[in-house]
Amino acid sequence: MKKILSVILFVLSFAATAFAQDDLYPAPENKGMFFIKNATLHVGNGQVIEKATIQVNNGKIEKVGQDLPVPADNVKVYDVKGKQVYPGLILSSSELGILEIGGNAVRGSNDFQELGDYNTNIRSIVAYNADSRIIGTLRANGILLANTVPQGNLLTGSSSVVQLDAWNYEDAVYKSDIGIFFKMPELLNHPGGGFSGSQTPPVDVVKNGLEKIEQVRQFFRQAKGYLQEATHIETNLKFEALRPLFEKRQKLFIQCDIVRQILVAIDFVKEFGFNVVLVGASECYQVADLLKQNNMAVILEQEHALPTAADDDVDQPYKTPAALQKAGVLFALNDEDETTRYRNLSFNAGTAATYGLTKEEALSAITLNAAKILGIDDRTGSIEVGKDANIIVSEGDILDMKTSIVTDAFIQGRKVSLENKQTQLYERYKYKYGLK
Repeated sequence: MKKILSVILFVLSFAATAFAQDDLYPAPENKGMFFIKNATLHVGNGQVIEKATIQVNNGKIEKVGQDLPVPADNVKVYDVKGKQVYPGLILSSSELGILEIGGNAVRGSNDFQELGDYNTNIRSIVAYNADSRIIGTLRANGILLANTVPQGNLLTGSSSVVQLDAWNYEDAVYKSDIGIFFKMPELLNHPGGGFSGSQTPPVDVVKNGLEKIEQVRQFFRQAKGYLQEATHIETNLKFEALRPLFEKRQKLFIQCDIVRQILVAIDFVKEFGFNVVLVGASECYQVADLLKQNNMAVILEQEHALPTAADDDVDQPYKTPAALQKAGVLFALNDEDETTRYRNLSFNAGTAATYGLTKEEALSAITLNAAKILGIDDRTGSIEVGKDANIIVSEGDILDMKTSIVTDAFIQGRKVSLENKQTQLYERYKYKYGLK
């Protein structure tokens, strides 16, 4: 009996630890007015305002400036003297909420891809898990919005932008179905080709890749013809899902890396007139002028990585943002590293600021630029009048790992909790060892 009881107690204690975040609730809707004053305000558009005051009313930024009057009556005021204030950071491309543990290690927690090559009718938002343990750690690092992207082969489906303080996916939606994702096949043959020691003939990766790309072109051509028909004998859901793309209400996000893939992406722009965003595009700095000419934006997925080509400068990934900035290409920075699960977003921007960008340009790459690429810049990305009050307050420079300590965060004016699994464990073991 004692043995059974000890097993039950162990299971209960494990459950209490596993669900330690279940007592954290999304913040209620912001109603009424509050002020943030004495801020060193980084607007997100390159401007910095010292001793700034922000007036927020019903979740919207109503006034921004110096020497704004603050009512003396019973109104909430956050005095952030000595602190830095920024727009909420935006994760431009992620598997947040649909992939909990990397490497598909715990399949029951993951819902990030479907079988097949042409899944244009798949919507990531309906699989989004607002209770993901990762979300709390992102808020604590200043990330308040994220684009959650379906994975798979070729055309993987549509992504949606979510805000990171919600009960469920319906609450989380910030802007749904912003674009269709195309994972372009490899166009680079690797040394060796077949399996080592086998009689398997070398695989021509480039030939296979070009054939698949042509199949995707044919798919888009068929969809275009279908959408031009006045009536249909039967509804094709995969083609119907592309209607917003052809009507330019959506973008085509193309995941690629090398120059020859980027040139193929430019061909898609020329043939179909799509609004194209490159995702990854590690060699985009070589054709930055072409990207500018074709009005193509870029999401640089992982800055802390080795260069794609063996003869590139070892620090080329750090220098690429400055090259795009110089060419006038709209770009955003991202963090796709499975080991950090997106938390290093601001520090990637800090690295870019060391390699050619100014700090305000680097900040824009994870705020306003990201909002422009995702089509939400009318609502967020900068601290300007009329936009949602998506705001973070940090003790120091948000781009610096040593001083970036987020003390307050607001999503649409709601003051959200910065607690997460890590902070709760920290407090737990402070208590255990009498350090409180």
